[in-house]
Amino acid sequence: MIPLVYDQINRWSKDDEFFLALLKKLNIKKLADLGCGTGRLTSHFAKVGYHITAVDPNEEAIEYAKSKEYPSEVSWIVGDSSNLKSNAFDAVIMTANVAQVFLTDKSWQLAISDVYRALKPGGHFIFDTRNPLAKTWEQWEKDLTPDVAMDPISGEQLEIWTEYEGFVEDVYTFYETVKNARTNEVLIHEKMELKFRTQEEIDDSLQRAGFSQIQVYGDWEFKQATAKTNSFIFHSVK
Repeated sequence: MIPLVYDQINRWSKDDEFFLALLKKLNIKKLADLGCGTGRLTSHFAKVGYHITAVDPNEEAIEYAKSKEYPSEVSWIVGDSSNLKSNAFDAVIMTANVAQVFLTDKSWQLAISDVYRALKPGGHFIFDTRNPLAKTWEQWEKDLTPDVAMDPISGEQLEIWTEYEGFVEDVYTFYETVKNARTNEVLIHEKMELKFRTQEEIDDSLQRAGFSQIQVYGDWEFKQATAKTNSFIFHSVK
C-alpha cells in the first residue's frame, strides 16, 4: 500500500457496500478495523455510529487517516493484532485483502489467534481474501497501463506503474512505482508480497484458532462461495 495514492486508485465499490451491509445485519457496537490503512473505509464505519479502534503498522498511512474528518471518535493505533485489547470487540474486520499480507502460516495463525482473543464471546471476525483457484494475477499481468492520481500537495499528475515478478515459492511478488507524469521522476518504489491461501487452508486455520460457524460468501454477494469464486469473504464467530 502506498498512502500517497491509495485512496485515489481505490474508489468506493461493491466490496465496501458488502462489508457495511454485513455489519448492519449484526448487533455491533465496538469494532476493530485491523489493517485500516489510510482510513478509507474506517470513515464510513464511523459515519454509521460504530465505536472504532483502527490499527495499522504503517505510520504514514495512520497519519493520512487521522487527517480526515470523522463524525465520532476513532482510536488510532500504529501497530498490529497484538495491540488489540482482550475481550473488547463485538467484531474485528480486515478489508482490502489484508489477510494476504501474512506471508507465513505462523504469522497468519498468530494474527487470527490475536483476533480471537480480542473478541467478546459471540464476536464476529470478518475478512476478505482472493481465491487462488481464480488466478487473479493472470489478469493483473495483462494490464500494462499505469493508474493515474494527483499529487495532493503540488497538484501534478502521478502515474503508478506495476511490475510483476510472480511467484517465489508460494509468495507472489510485484513492485509499484509512483512517478511524476510530467518529469518522469520516481517518487516511490515499493516491493509488495502476497500469500494466496485456499478456502480449505483458511477454514482449517480459523478452526484451530477456536472459531466456529464459519460462513464463506463469494464475490460480494450473500451467497455461498464456490471453486469459481474470485473473492472469498469469511465470517466466523467466537
